[in-house]
Amino acid sequence: MAVRSALTPGTPGLLERAAAVPRMVGATLRGEYAGTTRWHLLALFGGLLYVLSPIDLVPEGLLAVIGLADDAVLLAWMAAALVTDTEDFLRWEHGRHTVPSHVVG
Repeated sequence: MAVRSALTPGTPGLLERAAAVPRMVGATLRGEYAGTTRWHLLALFGGLLYVLSPIDLVPEGLLAVIGLADDAVLLAWMAAALVTDTEDFLRWEHGRHTVPSHVVG
């Protein structure tokens, strides 16, 4: 669902979203962007480490498909969060760099 949302015409593409992640993290850590929190970014980073780690809460070797479910649920949450977060960040970033309409005319 997150990927489908990211591929909807008129929304930022996956490459644009991926490129926005480091800027979003930097702006959040500098206190410039309040659309996400350090805790949220830490949760995303922790989720990534968990998925990449060979240590698992529910080991795949013992429980096969059930062992993969925890990784799948975590990846789904991370994908949905990143789609929402990057969309909000790109909207904020675009609005921050546009000239207010009262200045143009």
